[in-house]
Amino acid sequence: MMKCDPVTGACLIPELDKPVDTAAPAAHHGWAVHYIGDPMCSWCWGISPTVGAVENFCEAQGIEFSITMGGLRAGGGDPWNEAFKDFLRNEWQHIAQATGQPFGFSLLEAADFDYDTEPACRAVATVKLLQARNHLPNTIVLKFFSAVQFKFYAEGQDPKVADFYTSICASLALDFDEFRNAFNSPEAQQAVQQEFVRCRQWGVRSFPTLLLEHDGKTAPLAEGFVTTEQVLSRLRKEIAA
Repeated sequence: MMKCDPVTGACLIPELDKPVDTAAPAAHHGWAVHYIGDPMCSWCWGISPTVGAVENFCEAQGIEFSITMGGLRAGGGDPWNEAFKDFLRNEWQHIAQATGQPFGFSLLEAADFDYDTEPACRAVATVKLLQARNHLPNTIVLKFFSAVQFKFYAEGQDPKVADFYTSICASLALDFDEFRNAFNSPEAQQAVQQEFVRCRQWGVRSFPTLLLEHDGKTAPLAEGFVTTEQVLSRLRKEIAA
């Protein structure tokens, strides 16, 4: 079962079956902020407004901003029993109180549900492919990510099925047929697996995490829940140093 820490506001990811190369990612010139999360990570939903503010700050300051899917529970497998549902209910109630983010609880009434986060992560990776292919604004990725979070956490709908994304694509002027074809493609499946590996190459062990990269050197900017004021204050200090 996934573990979320109510003190740090972080959800821990399970160990990979096989070790991966922990070499640093390829160097980039200048500054970059990397957000690592999962659309079905409850603390990632809690920090969503802060991440949006960070992206806006980066855009205004000419800092690269990117999103990497971490695969909190890729593959699912947790028994959908009362213990797991009680864990989710308590976690969501705590995060709602701590952050003010809306949570619905209708999903917890479902007779069966596989908490597999791979399809939701793959959907975001799919939009990244479409963004590059169709020269769409970079900001569409976080908008899509946030819309998936809202539809899952506030509305209790299942992101494992492609039709879940119909209304989200419509709201962002994305062609749903193109999205669905890409979502089901080997290219998207490979892309999201590459993101899971990149997350571990960076040494990220919990979500949400924000990394700050400067001239190829990457260091944590924030791990777990932080307020907008806290993370922007740190970011301003780092880029001014």
